Amino acid sequence: MQSALYEAEHDAFRAMVRDFLAKEVVPHHAAWEEAGQVDRSVWLKAGEQGLLGMDVAEEFGGGGVTDFRYNAVLDAEVTRVGASGLGFSLHNDVVAPYLIKLATDEQKARWLPSFVRGELITAIAMSEPGAGSDLQGLTTTARRDGDEWVLNGSKTFITNGILSDIVIVVARTDPGAGARGFSLLVVERGMPGFERGRKLDKIGMKAQDTAELFFTDVRVPAANLLGTEGRGFFHLMDNLPQERLSIAAVAVPASRIVLDLTVDYCRSRTAFGQPIGKFQNTRFELAEMHTEVTIAETYLEKAIHEHNAGRFTVEDAAMAKWWTTELQKRVVDRCLQLHGGYGYMLEYPVAKAFLDSRVQTIYGGTTEIMKEIVGRSLGL
Repeated sequence: MQSALYEAEHDAFRAMVRDFLAKEVVPHHAAWEEAGQVDRSVWLKAGEQGLLGMDVAEEFGGGGVTDFRYNAVLDAEVTRVGASGLGFSLHNDVVAPYLIKLATDEQKARWLPSFVRGELITAIAMSEPGAGSDLQGLTTTARRDGDEWVLNGSKTFITNGILSDIVIVVARTDPGAGARGFSLLVVERGMPGFERGRKLDKIGMKAQDTAELFFTDVRVPAANLLGTEGRGFFHLMDNLPQERLSIAAVAVPASRIVLDLTVDYCRSRTAFGQPIGKFQNTRFELAEMHTEVTIAETYLEKAIHEHNAGRFTVEDAAMAKWWTTELQKRVVDRCLQLHGGYGYMLEYPVAKAFLDSRVQTIYGGTTEIMKEIVGRSLGL
């Protein structure tokens, strides 16, 4: 089915992204996986190419275009080359909306120009050792002391945790206020008491730096409060739909890419004197996956359209996130099976896809939490 989502300018952007990835990312990604993080220079090069902050206002050096289709193109092309170490989607799709919608004029002038240039790498710190999808279980605290907040606690599983220059930290600022007791504080590199723990050793996404963060009496200026005090939980709820759409925007092309590779493999790999694609079981497996991925592509396009129109809800995002990531997990697993023993070899892209994809049903809210959101929306 032909896509009706993208226009000529998006196609031109896609061509530029492909050229950038071929020159600046693909030749280096294996080395970055060995190192456990990408080189900061790729962020500067991405900034030069206009790949960061596409929706940041032009006055701060951004693209000035609020259109998630550009984000989806970048996410898909990064996925196509297996560059799972790049934290661009976290920077563009997740953090940017907080800075664009919540930052004061002074904060925007302070952070956004460097954000767009790739000089300032960002992260957001929600998950804690004892609290993941249950945001109301967070224990990191901040108390007001004059013109500063004193921040204490720890976070874990933080994408861009090592490289990040600013981190949006979710902290409990009023312990007795329930959901109205959370605020967002921007912690900057070098603040006394802010320490990075170990770079976490994951089973996949080896080049993406994921870290533990520790805050011990970190004095955060009151000027680094992001949004409204006590509204942190609601700011998160407002921005989580785009984060979950971003995850779906990776899951669907990832599924298509590994399926296409597997179809090609089944045409060339022979067993019992014929290509394995000639066996009915193989054809049925591929037919089922092709149908499901095509349906997912259609839903994703509708989701992006609804998001651009301002109609994409928390429930819509939950459905998109859980179904597309579970599909990705299922497709990659079945495609690995069709590769046989070769699928277990890391030299084959399907093996790397298997490792990189497993986290998709976990971060951004687990499948179980997504189903809970959808179920509650039905009045259950």
